[in-house]
Amino acid sequence: MEKERAIFLNAYANVPEPLRKDTIVLIEKEPYSWETAYFEIKKETELGKKILKTLKQMEILG
Repeated sequence: MEKERAIFLNAYANVPEPLRKDTIVLIEKEPYSWETAYFEIKKETELGKKILKTLKQMEILG
């Protein structure tokens, strides 16, 4: 999961500021923006792990 975390954090740094409020993923029918995902992933929360797993399944993180 650490590889996916690094990929996400690098990608987030390149997302233009206005797009960071856009939804990137749905977890249990709840939308999460780039910003929310960033904070959850950076803090390594359970939600952050779910977000990373979903992004990987969607092949967004390669």
